[in-house]
Amino acid sequence: MNNKTITAYVRPEMTTFKGYSACKSPEVIAKKLGIRECDVVKLDANENNYGPSPRVSKALSGYTNYHIYPDAAQTELRHELERYTGMPADQIVAGSGSDQLIELLIKLFATHGDEIITMGPSFPMYRFYAILAGVKVVDVPRNEDFYIDLDKIKSAVTDKTKLIFLANPNNPTGTLTSSADVRALAQIGVPLVVDEAYYEFTNETAVSLMSEFDNVMILRTFSKWSGLAGLRIGYGIFPPAIAGYSHAIRDPYNVNITALTAIKESFCDLDYLMSNVREIISERERLIARLNEVSWLKVYPSRANFILCYLLQGDASAVQQKLEDRGILVRCYADDVIKNCIRISIGKPDENDKLFDALNGIWG
Repeated sequence: MNNKTITAYVRPEMTTFKGYSACKSPEVIAKKLGIRECDVVKLDANENNYGPSPRVSKALSGYTNYHIYPDAAQTELRHELERYTGMPADQIVAGSGSDQLIELLIKLFATHGDEIITMGPSFPMYRFYAILAGVKVVDVPRNEDFYIDLDKIKSAVTDKTKLIFLANPNNPTGTLTSSADVRALAQIGVPLVVDEAYYEFTNETAVSLMSEFDNVMILRTFSKWSGLAGLRIGYGIFPPAIAGYSHAIRDPYNVNITALTAIKESFCDLDYLMSNVREIISERERLIARLNEVSWLKVYPSRANFILCYLLQGDASAVQQKLEDRGILVRCYADDVIKNCIRISIGKPDENDKLFDALNGIWG
């Protein structure tokens, strides 16, 4: 008789895996503070507080075919994305959030003992999925202003390097890597994933490099600009062969019908959604100017929908808690990679004003 417990069968490396530290739920915070959920100011997850197009809720309220599986081939979606991106539909792969596509690419290119290169501090899901796959993460730290170090990246490449991940603009710093540096990364020759989750806030892309280099891949999402974070939908623009392999190994119904319907309506309301993007950019610049008035904050420039601030005085986790006690949620970073910082997503004007007033009230 086998006397092993079930945990004895768990992969040893998984027993120490820390997982991803997700943001707190407004519902939980509202209940804790005894306030309405709508009064929680959620600025911790780089979401779009302006929400989706009004067409989305109208379309979903009248939808009746939830009992039918979505199109596994993503035919209509990929043609809509072809019109939006200018890239052929057969080079486009959609997923349940760009996170799923990160996992898919690591599965496609790397196996146990291989390596990926990241440039920390950066989006933690690159590391998350690599570790799950038994792939080594080689992190090449950014400089003190959070720009990449090309020479160190090139030196880190070995025959085991299967992917290089670049978030552009970078999360959580908001730093934009120049087109010249992105080109230099492509010239290394290793498969390069340029994660353009915040593309709509910069209008700068590496797509043009794909006609020159066959190792460049682009990731994007609907979570930020179109306000669909809760529906989990992202897409990749890949070389034709890589798109084909990706379709073969992805889950067949990985984009649900609710997300497909929401995207269709979003593309019918681009003017509305892009006006919200412009408002967020305007609010970002206004909030940066106001935060620069806070003597105990060092504010980093940003090209995304969030701002990173280093605390010159006090403890970031304590500030995060003080804000939470006021019903305002921000992200806190306390590890050695990005120590004593808070990241603030850009909200609506009244939400940003509440944040600023609360920060002023902490130490005056």
